[in-house]
Amino acid sequence: MSCTDTISSYAFRSIGLGERRLPTTDITVCDQVTLIGSGMLWNIYFGILAIIFGFFAAQAVALAKASPNKAVRKPAEWFIFLFRGSPLFIQFFFGYFLFLSLKRAFPVFDSFTDAWLGAAIVLWLNTTAYSAEIFFGALMAVPKGDLESADAYGFSGFPRFRRIVWPTMLRLAWPAYTNEAIFIFHSTTLVFFSGFPALQQKGDALYYASYFADKTFNPFIPYPILAGYFVLVTLCIITVFGLIGKRLNRHLPQAKRRSKRPRLMAQMFR
Repeated sequence: MSCTDTISSYAFRSIGLGERRLPTTDITVCDQVTLIGSGMLWNIYFGILAIIFGFFAAQAVALAKASPNKAVRKPAEWFIFLFRGSPLFIQFFFGYFLFLSLKRAFPVFDSFTDAWLGAAIVLWLNTTAYSAEIFFGALMAVPKGDLESADAYGFSGFPRFRRIVWPTMLRLAWPAYTNEAIFIFHSTTLVFFSGFPALQQKGDALYYASYFADKTFNPFIPYPILAGYFVLVTLCIITVFGLIGKRLNRHLPQAKRRSKRPRLMAQMFR
């Protein structure tokens, strides 16, 4: 089978399209690159869903944690503590056990035991907890002078939050939130090594990399391929989030923005 045939047969195998039988003999580098890349579709799916839903949920939890009302603040604090205090792998395990128990009692939860939904929910809750702490710290770091200026201009309530507090909070939190987005993409490799099964071998990139390492007894080909894919995804995240961060800081003077960039060449030749 040529490399072109391999790509046409296995490019979308991880989502159930194309050849179902995995190669067992005469495994080539093209086979590994194609199938591991096919598995990356799941990692990208989980990562995008977790970031999109976690971004908004995290801000709500951060605001709840900053609330003076104890009935609102305490549940947010315990939520953050629970998901930050336990390993993500264990959260996948208990999440699958919980959804399986609900499925037995209520058939409406049938889809929750599938990775595409159940694992996505666990990732969403995990990144919400970590991101909420990031946004909470940024919320507490909003300069007092900005708030006093808002009061002087007559801003109060929601208009004050929308036009003063929220943009400043995002600007302060964005570098740390970019790291969280990268981390949650890397964490998607745990999905099919946790309680959620890979039905019909529809696994993610690490699932296929492990398969090839077992079949070829040579982990030094599939795992570097896997790392290369994640490096590319990380570069995409850094680029997109960098453009958003530049947009958030567009009001700063040009000289000040330029001074915030790390002077790599100056550090190298110091």
